[in-house]
Amino acid sequence: MLKAIKIDDAVAGLTPIKNRGPDTTEEDVVAAFATLGTGDFRDCGVFLGSFDGNAGWERHMKGDELVQVIAGSTEFDIIVDDEKQTLALSPGMLVVVPQACWHRFRSKDGVTVLTATPRNDEHHTFVDDPRTVS
Repeated sequence: MLKAIKIDDAVAGLTPIKNRGPDTTEEDVVAAFATLGTGDFRDCGVFLGSFDGNAGWERHMKGDELVQVIAGSTEFDIIVDDEKQTLALSPGMLVVVPQACWHRFRSKDGVTVLTATPRNDEHHTFVDDPRTVS
């Protein structure tokens, strides 16, 4: 049965991660993110997450990722064609992350994001420059 999701209600059920970083536990991530749906989104999950801090670099080898900021703000670092750029994202902004591009969220005061993220292929690292990771 199809179910409509009220984003504000889903956000209210999250436990935001405080100071996200390399010591963040899997339990913290599970509490901070909700799966909003499944379907044939090129093997993507639809997730809602809330956190502050540095999420670390990640990339998805299976496909593009859709990211929309619901609340708060984030500095969104991304490396495309070996060039790093930083986007200032705020509520209502959307970005499509190209397949295999390293990217990360840095949020001092907290951010809530809605994503369509390729599943079971994430590379994740907490290094200064992920281009040094093989």
